[in-house]
Amino acid sequence: MVLIVFLLAYMVRRRLDSLDLLNGDDVWRRWFRNGSRVKAGQETGIMAGLALVVLPAFLLALAEYLLTSSGWRMATYPIEFLALVVLMGTPGWRPVLRAYAEAWQRGDMQSAWLHVKDHLPGAERGAALSPEAMHLSLSKALMMSVFQRFFLVAFWYVVGGIGLAVLARGLVALADQWPQAPARSRFAGMAEWAEWVPARLLSLTFGVAGDLAGWLRETRHTLTGVTKKSGEVLMISANGSLTGYALDPARFSRIHKDEWTAFGGRSLSAVRDLLNRSMLVWICTLALLVISGVV
Repeated sequence: MVLIVFLLAYMVRRRLDSLDLLNGDDVWRRWFRNGSRVKAGQETGIMAGLALVVLPAFLLALAEYLLTSSGWRMATYPIEFLALVVLMGTPGWRPVLRAYAEAWQRGDMQSAWLHVKDHLPGAERGAALSPEAMHLSLSKALMMSVFQRFFLVAFWYVVGGIGLAVLARGLVALADQWPQAPARSRFAGMAEWAEWVPARLLSLTFGVAGDLAGWLRETRHTLTGVTKKSGEVLMISANGSLTGYALDPARFSRIHKDEWTAFGGRSLSAVRDLLNRSMLVWICTLALLVISGVV
């Protein structure tokens, strides 16, 4: 049933994303308003934020345990389904990427930047970014958004149940949405630990779902690099797994000068296809684990 629940939640979530409905970030943002008031000088505190994430994770895990031990395991599946639908999802990305690709096609880099600037990291929102740097920053932001809102949730749901899935996703939400900005870096550090294993597992999946030979050349040290952040690991792995220099704009512009205006849309399409194929690999692997009785 774990496979069926996840598949149903994944399909519903993808449909909601296409309709730009039910943004999980908004749900977290409203929930975190309960910790928006702090005393002066305590803006870096993390206990309130952790409590707001640990509480729903613990309650869901407890409910799952009590229902299962009471012989009502079937009653937990609707709860898990609803929780997964809320935890997953990247609504709002599709129209942004479409407008960005169209602006890139016209050669209007200023317009392209205006469409995506809110999705870029704060330190990389400068209007003076080169087209190459802007595109790589956007590609990384897209990849991390999909990873944190689908693959991270899927991994911890299968490994530890809905409680751990909420906890892992909640740490990411704290790093992005917590009202007190000075504390976000501390939450980001915790989220990195939750992402360490699934990010490297997804990196391996890129090799299976993409160009294995290129992946082997690029990712010799990323899997074992303890200090490498998730975004860095995924970008290096994706660059090796994609053909046609999809994540190497500098080399693409030198080799395919006449096709430069099509690069933005083609590159993003390649990244999205790689992520979709990787999720298919994860689903097939989960199916095999269910069949073998491991899950």
